[in-house]
Amino acid sequence: MPQTQCVAIVTGAARGIGAATARRQAADGRAVAVVDLKEGDAQATVDRITADGGTAVAIGADVSDAEQVSAAVSQAAERLGPPQVLVNNAGVIRDNMLYKMTEDDWDTVMNVHLRGSFLMSRAAQEHMTSQGWGRIVSLSSTSALGNRGQANYSTAKAGLQGLTKTLAIELGKFGVTANAVAPGFIETDMTKATAERVGMDFEDFKAAAAAQIPVRRPGRPEDIAATVSFLASEDAGFVSGQVIYVAGGPRD
Repeated sequence: MPQTQCVAIVTGAARGIGAATARRQAADGRAVAVVDLKEGDAQATVDRITADGGTAVAIGADVSDAEQVSAAVSQAAERLGPPQVLVNNAGVIRDNMLYKMTEDDWDTVMNVHLRGSFLMSRAAQEHMTSQGWGRIVSLSSTSALGNRGQANYSTAKAGLQGLTKTLAIELGKFGVTANAVAPGFIETDMTKATAERVGMDFEDFKAAAAAQIPVRRPGRPEDIAATVSFLASEDAGFVSGQVIYVAGGPRD
């Protein structure tokens, strides 16, 4: 790995899993480009990192827009240094049953999760391959196995697993690994929105989920951040093309 301070880019890092991952990357000694749709939303995460003595910058970008992605990665490289770690976390949900799902519901989810990860990975790998070292970690989901009311989200998250395996094959000879983390039930604004969609109190929703999880608790954003931390490390150099389910129990 390069001897200068490692630089990480984390997308969708204003809150939830992304924010926890950005903070963990900073705690691991990396300078972090905190990317979210609006720069102002990302600033709160930056403020927490800098308050803890870390280095971070806020960058606003729509990850589904190629020009904005190129500009965001260039800005991160200019302000912090060339990135060696990319965490593709940006995501949205537009849940609905198939017969009620609109084309916009489908396109929005596919564009942010899948197109966004493709665009970010394509832009970041140029810096990684030139340095001979890099880590790409994308956030999939247990929903990739199929989930009622999430045809768009499940398809996008399954697609990320195929993208990850292909990136691992193509980029391995350049010292770049690619892996995916597939969270189970995690306490975030996104799962709160799902509870609202199905008409359940969030506490009841979490309790019902915990009852089905072998470790008997919902996951926390920090659980995912810890797994990403390992995959982004030097120690994970022989781990590539893998999908790790972080779900409190086994998944098929």
